[in-house]
Amino acid sequence: MYFEELKLGMTADIPPAVIDREKMLAFAREYDDCPLHTDEEYARTTHFGALIAPGFMSFLAVWAKYLEVDFFGSELLAGKSAKVEWMKPVFAGDTLTGKATVTDLVRRNERNGLVSLTIEAYNQKGELVLSSVTETVVKCGSADK
Repeated sequence: MYFEELKLGMTADIPPAVIDREKMLAFAREYDDCPLHTDEEYARTTHFGALIAPGFMSFLAVWAKYLEVDFFGSELLAGKSAKVEWMKPVFAGDTLTGKATVTDLVRRNERNGLVSLTIEAYNQKGELVLSSVTETVVKCGSADK
């Protein structure tokens, strides 16, 4: 979708992302190897009571599902930035669903614009577990003319 076709407040539902325990552990061992994510005995002694998924793994699981319904398609030129906030822990077996919303549109020039996309993800209990704002550079339709 070209920049000019996007409207503030446009939304897309994000399909469910299930946090698989083995994938969670593999991700944690490679990218976030701390006991809260990899040591079951240690994790039981924390206030979480069990292993929790690394925050970025949770975000990326939701992001991968968002890409299935991507607003931008081939008009996406590049990512610019991302800010992620984690509100609640995510555990193995959790199912995360969410919504992507266009929250800002700034035309940069005749070729592209900057789009802010806010994603909110919820667990199966309906609790908000993470929120992110990603800025992307999206092609303008007039660039082809």
